[in-house]
Amino acid sequence: MKGPGLFLAQFAGNEAPFDTLENITRWAAGLGYRGVQIPCTDARLFDLGLAAESQTYCDELRGICADAGVEITELSTHLLGQLVAVHPAYDLAFDAFAPQATHGKPAARQAWAVEQLMLAARAARNLGLDTTVGFTGALAFPYLYPWPQRPAGLIEEAFAELARRWRPILDAHDAQGIDIGFELHPGEDVFDGATFEMFLDALDGHERARINYDPSHFLLQQMDYLAFIDLYHERICAFHVKDAEFNPDGRQGVYSGYQPWLSRAGRFRSLGDGQVDFGAVFSKLARHGYDSWAVLEWECCLKSPEQGAAQGAPFIAHHIIDVTDKAFDDFAGAATDDARNRAMLGLEGTA
Repeated sequence: MKGPGLFLAQFAGNEAPFDTLENITRWAAGLGYRGVQIPCTDARLFDLGLAAESQTYCDELRGICADAGVEITELSTHLLGQLVAVHPAYDLAFDAFAPQATHGKPAARQAWAVEQLMLAARAARNLGLDTTVGFTGALAFPYLYPWPQRPAGLIEEAFAELARRWRPILDAHDAQGIDIGFELHPGEDVFDGATFEMFLDALDGHERARINYDPSHFLLQQMDYLAFIDLYHERICAFHVKDAEFNPDGRQGVYSGYQPWLSRAGRFRSLGDGQVDFGAVFSKLARHGYDSWAVLEWECCLKSPEQGAAQGAPFIAHHIIDVTDKAFDDFAGAATDDARNRAMLGLEGTA
């Protein structure tokens, strides 16, 4: 496993050291990070259109990172993926993630997002990457809790349409040799293992549809986030190291999202301040041969981002397992001594 990495989206800003790629990568490296995940939609750090067209520009970006002492881990396309599928109930909120010219025009907004995702595939290839990470978007999420009862076939049609929208994007990524690691996240139609399987089935098992594993979202849904790794490890291509806590009481539980973050039963926390068993998570991933990046996605309702980032790098470094090639008492690699083995089994003199 590689790391520590840092997702830059939560830290980019208009003042140094968060205002340019050169400044923010030097800041990240100074905290101990070895990689950075770059959001495609933040023009202060990255020009997606130029990266898709110019190898020279991509070489310059890699040089800036190398000079700072970090690598680019993945490109993040989360906000673009969100706009591939938007239920009308969310139109007004999600217009904010798209250019002004598309506001109030859902079809134009979707077309713009798809075009940007096509560019992301080429940009990732020019940067020498093999993965982007993002969201699926949502058509069915308003119907998550079946009351009133949903019409028969509603969810099936939603996933069929989601697959129709994503298939050409995944094909374009396949042409560039790029996987998409979907972050399974409430608010998206694909938010757990069951919905990922539905999405994958609708896509006929598309090889480029993979998973950005984030245990925090599973803890807040009260899922077994360790068993998830056992089930889906072959599809996990990226890893957000993010903590959370779930403290239900007599007033609220999983559906406590109307409350401010500080008052919710489920809250995101800085690494080590929540309830995710990261020792077990890193062990599971190591057991299944995960060899890509461990990237901090920082969110917390209590701790400052600067403190969270400073504490995150050593936390991840401490948990990364340098996998051994054999157990301490494993002699399987030793030369076989047939005579000795037969003697130990009491087989001397037998045919």
